[in-house]
Amino acid sequence: MAIAKTDGCGAAERLSRIVLADGSAGHDAPIRLARADALLRDVADALHQLCSLHGRHPGVVDHAARCDPHPAAGDWLQQAAAAFADERAYLIRVSAAAGPPPGTPGQAAAEAALAAQRHAIDLLSRSVRPGCALGAAIGVTLDWPSIRRPLDAAAVRLGLETLPNALPSPAHTLRLVDAIAAEAPVERAMTFGLQQLLAQHRGLWDLLVARAESRG
Repeated sequence: MAIAKTDGCGAAERLSRIVLADGSAGHDAPIRLARADALLRDVADALHQLCSLHGRHPGVVDHAARCDPHPAAGDWLQQAAAAFADERAYLIRVSAAAGPPPGTPGQAAAEAALAAQRHAIDLLSRSVRPGCALGAAIGVTLDWPSIRRPLDAAAVRLGLETLPNALPSPAHTLRLVDAIAAEAPVERAMTFGLQQLLAQHRGLWDLLVARAESRG
């Protein structure tokens, strides 16, 4: 589902532009991995590494609901957390069907990079600075449709049933952004959490490209 462009220059518009510019939709890797001619070993590697970031429970949204609750975000967090529980199971199921990640030169360095990304995501989603963890949760929700492209393509390729996307819609999420961004410090923290979450995703795609190139 594409992120709808919003009118005006409110918080929702600003965050929407950030996701469009800096999110997974702006990276070539998800597009290439979703193609029918993508090497299955590259697909398996991508799914496995995605599991290492988002196949864990509790995840980003779960932590945000505990560490950064906001009165206006309760229903959104409940829907997002329930949907991500299904997304985790789906990601793990497709990853298992794709097989183990391929042997790749520089594995120790890759594992260290992934550990750093997991740590960064955990810090963001556990932040008690009002708006930060919620921004990370909003970021992963808005970026997930782009991540879903190679995931769904792999499911189809492997003969698995795809899962309907039950996450809050981008329009719903962006309305939430405007509802909770009345205070400037909260908006700054929310923007920071979102930007840093997207940076971890882009770092993962860069790592996956480098790993594929090292395999030849």
